[in-house]
Amino acid sequence: MPDLLTDRPAAPAAAPPPAIWSRNFRYYFTARSAGLLSWAMLPVAVSAGLLGGGHGLASAGYAMAFLIGPFAGLVLFGGVLADRFTARRMMIGADLANLVAHVLLALLFLHGADRLWQLYALLAVAGTANAMFQPGASSTVPLVSRDVQGANGVLRTAEALTGLGGPALAGVLVGLGDTAWVMAISAVAYGTSALCLLALRLGPVPAPPAGQGLWRNLAAGWREFRARSWLWGVIVIWMVFAVLSSGPLLPLAAGLVVPEHGATAFGLINCALGAGTVAGGLLAIRYKPARPLAAGAVAMLANPLYPLGLVLDWPVWLLAAAQVAAGVGVGFWGVMWATSVQTQVPGEVLNRVHAYEVAGSVGMYPVGSALAGPAVAAFGTDRVLLVGAAVALLTSLALLTAHPVRTLPRASSPSP
Repeated sequence: MPDLLTDRPAAPAAAPPPAIWSRNFRYYFTARSAGLLSWAMLPVAVSAGLLGGGHGLASAGYAMAFLIGPFAGLVLFGGVLADRFTARRMMIGADLANLVAHVLLALLFLHGADRLWQLYALLAVAGTANAMFQPGASSTVPLVSRDVQGANGVLRTAEALTGLGGPALAGVLVGLGDTAWVMAISAVAYGTSALCLLALRLGPVPAPPAGQGLWRNLAAGWREFRARSWLWGVIVIWMVFAVLSSGPLLPLAAGLVVPEHGATAFGLINCALGAGTVAGGLLAIRYKPARPLAAGAVAMLANPLYPLGLVLDWPVWLLAAAQVAAGVGVGFWGVMWATSVQTQVPGEVLNRVHAYEVAGSVGMYPVGSALAGPAVAAFGTDRVLLVGAAVALLTSLALLTAHPVRTLPRASSPSP
């Protein structure tokens, strides 16, 4: 007689969680989108609030310096601290610091923002908080989604949409009411982000060996960064691109488009870039090439079209079309790059390596912007734009000819 216990059909196995939209990813997506929206609104709201309050352009420039400077200078330490205390704790702490800073900014603007040193101090707190948040934003993605590339595509799309909608929303709110309302909404957004991150259910997170000091952890991150030629090779190429092409492009384009076609046309052209970035992110959700960085470099071959179009005095619709093509390439590259870093670098050093990556790629952009004016005075606008177009083309070619970058294979799961 058969054994009823052994012959009983086995219970069906539990269904695996969704590849992208798992419970954890839904919470993380909400948290990240809320933070990105607030970050996108802040520069417009602060600048409009200062200028509307009778302060000069210099005050607005100093405000942006106090916001961006701490972020660029402290993101490396954010990576070390995220590894030491876990990324989620650092991100929740950063959100709470941003919540407090934005509540105080709302009160400050409500009373006129006459004491600029208080404004600058609070913006420095916001920049520092974002430096503490950013490294963990990358390392958390492999923990909340089985499809890392698809998750990055969704997040990249959300980043593009908030980059488009955030400044517009801030401008409308400042026009209808007061800058204080933007700060109050941002405070609520950061509180929402902190609650969503608190709700995540994550397994054990790799951590550096106990007993190592801050500087030793930072040095270990540098060794891991330097040991991967594809990683530091891309950053070196990107630094040159930022200084000679992408950094100067925005101020030069504004100086040409706004006087001839108006500020509205310039805004539409930049919206076209955002729309292209959304399309590139959506494409990256579906298309998973075997050589992701090579595919991303090919997608960026359209980058020279926009600066070339400015030199050739293309009509607005054609400049917008060039920006859409460039945005698709940048959006697709961004997903390929983020996914490669998150799946090729071990989890216990990912926060620190990502911090070096951000410091190298983002840190050179303001240098290029600052050099735009002197370069135009010395060589003329057209020559600087042509150099930018040539460098944009050479950037893609350099990525394709660099053997470690071109041949890097796609990893389907995070590195152990």
